Order: sequence, then structure tokens, then C-alpha cells
Amino acid sequence: MERLQKVIAAAGYCSRRKAELLITEGKVQVNGVVTTTLGTTVSPSDVIHIEGQPLQQERKVYYLLNKPRNTVSTSQDDRGRPTVMDFLPEKSGRVYPVGRLDFDTTGALLLTNDGALTNRLTHPSHQIEKVYVATVKGLLQDKQLAPLRTGLTLEDGMTAPAYAQLIKLNEKQGHSIVELVLHEGRNHQVKRMFEAIGYEVLKLHRESFAGLSTKGLYQGQLRTLTSQEVAALKKL
Repeated sequence: MERLQKVIAAAGYCSRRKAELLITEGKVQVNGVVTTTLGTTVSPSDVIHIEGQPLQQERKVYYLLNKPRNTVSTSQDDRGRPTVMDFLPEKSGRVYPVGRLDFDTTGALLLTNDGALTNRLTHPSHQIEKVYVATVKGLLQDKQLAPLRTGLTLEDGMTAPAYAQLIKLNEKQGHSIVELVLHEGRNHQVKRMFEAIGYEVLKLHRESFAGLSTKGLYQGQLRTLTSQEVAALKKL
């Protein structure tokens, strides 16, 4: 059994908040009976009508995008900047990014209309793995990465221990390249973690999200997930 507003949102009809409004306004029927109670639960066998029309289940779609720089990870932007939606095929329907990447960050971004899966992948308790490669200003030594591995204090609390590995030093340009594996999803987390140890991130790329890699995808390119990949995501 699922809450009625959740079922409506998962079908792709509207957002959960909008579904709650439709219910309280008496525009939703379950098995021919108008319900205005937000706590109402329904089963897959129940018949739902909204404003007299039957609720149709939306076909679930799953895309992996290698997000380019200077792109917003939202469905629209009030400042007119490019969004990740610009890379979706026509008639893709109501599809949304799973989480966000910063405007200037590139890499793996999942987009789907599967609201239930989105909620699971973004919930902190599931600790979904995210692999980043950061180009950092300055020449780091491996020992300086120790606070990232043990956890450090940011303004929103202590970070969980992360895998951090120094990949390369570019002495000519004065840059370091570091691989970082996180199981958290705080805003600007990678940049803030390096800032906390005294270094600035110049470029950031997310190589993989929940086991989905950008390998073989150029920036701005996306692909449809295989049925095996979708099944693996649902098991996480």
C-alpha cells in the first residue's frame, strides 16, 4: 500500500505537492469515491481518477548524461542558463535529474521519471557511491589527504571517511589530481572538503554515480540505461 499522493506523483502526473492539492480540493477519486484525506493509501488494484480522467502509469525511462561544464542540473533556470534538460531526446516526458552537480562540474548524472528510485538513490541512509576526480591548485602530498580519509568538520557537520588517492602531480602547472570516493551528497561537498585543508578545486569531474560510469560518453552525450543497469540500481 502506498499513499495516494505518492502514487499520483510516481505515475508522472504531477509533483507530490500538487497531488496533495488536488486531493484536498476533491478532484481525486479512488474506486469511484472522492477522497480528500491526505493519509489515504491505495493498492495497485485500486482505480484512480483525477478530474474525471483515469490515472495512467507513465513509462519509466532512465538516462545517464555526461554533464558538461556551465550547465544547470535543474529542469529550468530563471537566469536563462543551459540546463541538463537540453540534452534529452524530444518527447522524453517528465524527466528529472537524480541529485545535482555544480554549474561548473562535469560528469555522471542520472535522469529519470522514476520517482521511487530517485528517492532511494538520494536518501542519505543508502550511502550511494560517487567517484570524483578533482584538479586542485597546488602540489599536494599524500599525507595532506589524511583528513579527507578520516573525516573533517564542515559548517554542516562532520564528513564521513572518504577514499582519497593522489593520482598525479603536474609540477609545471602547479596542479594536483586527486580521486575521491564519497558516500554522501552534501552541497558543494568536494570543493568544501578541499577548502577545509587549504586547497582550491580548479576542475571537478564525477566519473561515476551508483556504479554508472561516464566512460565512452563525451561531455553532453547521454545514453539509455540497460535493463540490467536499472535492476542493479533498484538493488542498491
